[in-house]
Order: sequence, then structure tokens, then C-alpha cells
Amino acid sequence: MTHSPSFSMCVYCGSRPGKLEAFGEAAQAVGHWIGSHGGQLIYGGGKSGLMGTVARATREAGGRVVGVIPKALVDRELANELCDELHVVTTMHERKAMMAERSNAFIAIPGGIGTFEELYEIWTWRQLGYHDKPIGILNAHGYYDGMLKFLQQCVGQGFMDEWQMGLIKSGDNHAALLAELVEEAGLAQQSDALRAVI
Repeated sequence: MTHSPSFSMCVYCGSRPGKLEAFGEAAQAVGHWIGSHGGQLIYGGGKSGLMGTVARATREAGGRVVGVIPKALVDRELANELCDELHVVTTMHERKAMMAERSNAFIAIPGGIGTFEELYEIWTWRQLGYHDKPIGILNAHGYYDGMLKFLQQCVGQGFMDEWQMGLIKSGDNHAALLAELVEEAGLAQQSDALRAVI
């Protein structure tokens, strides 16, 4: 692509493929949607698991791919040398900061503890007013059913409010969810507060 991408979507996902084909299909669909809609993928820079799948699908559909990976994980997560931009940083904090700053919106698809940590941090930053960028959870094949139920339990037990739940969007239709996030991102502004925290 020689023109500037119309949006930058940060995808949090696993460096493993998971046990179900449905997870890989979801990653493929998300990457294809980003690329075919003139977007840019911001992700963790690996070529294994769902990370590799979403990056390849984005490129194949004509999108740009920006990977950000800590030096310590270059070998473990198999850094993707085919990224349009591959940033090798020193720490996880630098990784997450660069991903946050470069993105217009965020979506978590199936993954493990790293995916959860990234999702919860960007959600916390939004709750605190550091940014107003949209956040989504793609509940592919019901993967996040248990987590979403637990989060509602947190609300019920008084440790969260419904407005905090309203800061994230979830669904199992990748196209509808991505379109909603991109549409909302058109109204989102990066605040000075986000620059301060990252």
C-alpha cells in the first residue's frame, strides 16, 4: 500500500493457535477485514499462533502490518520479519505503550494471559480517562463466555459498575464488531493524559 491506512486496529491475541480451528478462522477473518478495509494492523510482532495468522491475513488482503515485540521475546514468539514495520523494544511496557499510541481502536480475540493483561490494561486506561479509544472483545466460538460472565459477577458484587462494562463492546460477529469499533474511533481523540501514562 502506498497510501496512508484509513485506520489502525490493535489486535491482542495468542501466540499459540488454540485447539479449535474456529480460533484460527476468527484470526484470519479479523486480519482479512482489516486489510480489505484499507486498515493497518498493530500487534505483538510474532509469526506463531493467532498472531501470525492475523498478520498474514492482513497483508494478504492489502493492509499494512506493524509489529512491536520486546527483544526478549524475539526468539520465543518468532518475530515476524515480514511486517511492514517491526519494532524491537526493550520492555513489555514499551511494547504496550507503542501499540496504544499507534492504534485508533483495540480488539481482543482468543489468547492467553498476555492477551488478558493487554486487554485489561487498555480498558483500565480508558476507565481512568487516559484515552477514549474504543475497545472490543471478539467472543469467537464462545471463548470469552466465562470471562464475560465473571465480569458481570464483579458488577453484581459491587466491585465494578455497568458504565465500566459499557466501555467495552463484545460480540461473536467479527465484521459487525470491527465496523462498530472503526466507526466509534472516528470520534475518539488521543488525549494528553494517554501520552503521559505511556
